[in-house]
Amino acid sequence: MTWSKTEKTTFKRVPLEGVGLIHHYFPNLSEKQLEQFHALGNLYLQWNEKINVISRKDTENLYTNHILHSLGIAKIITFKPGTRVLDVGTGGGFPGIPLAILFPDTIFHLVDSVGKKITVVQGIVDELNLKNVTAECIRAERVNGKFDFVVSRAVTRMKEFYGWIHQKISPGKTNSLENGILYLKGGDLDQEMAELKRPYQEFELNKYFDLPFFETKKVIYVPC
Repeated sequence: MTWSKTEKTTFKRVPLEGVGLIHHYFPNLSEKQLEQFHALGNLYLQWNEKINVISRKDTENLYTNHILHSLGIAKIITFKPGTRVLDVGTGGGFPGIPLAILFPDTIFHLVDSVGKKITVVQGIVDELNLKNVTAECIRAERVNGKFDFVVSRAVTRMKEFYGWIHQKISPGKTNSLENGILYLKGGDLDQEMAELKRPYQEFELNKYFDLPFFETKKVIYVPC
């Protein structure tokens, strides 16, 4: 991938190794996807100066701790075209926006109850021209429609989260996994998952990403 002098000047604040990190773990990205992931870092830095959606101490680790972390779900499942995904408590757009870049034929609806966060999401979606993403300021319980999967990053304990959203999930199986929840969390989750009293699978992300950040990070899958 080559960049014009103008593009290099525009994106100079984002280290190129950030995009290289994504490409390393997802080597089949198209040129357009690489450009979108490259632009994504700069857009978050710009928006974060206006509306804080990422800890300012964490901006140097944006590609590892937020973008690559979001893409951990893609190591568990490859969404088929037309799959409907609801991202609950999306914050600044994680995991929904990185996943939407990776799966351009999958339909994503990103929701958060904090309006200024959705402002950031919508701004980035517009800048990247992501036609497969909609964003809404709304509580999860009030979302209309049905979805094949609900994704999220550690919004609350799983039992409470399940209560919010399980009725939003359509029954069935159109992908390699039955429709359900794909939840990014970390640490020892045995007690939390025991509270749920439902079958689940735990996928350790350190098996896919050999970086210290992912040592205790997991994707929890709950079929619905």
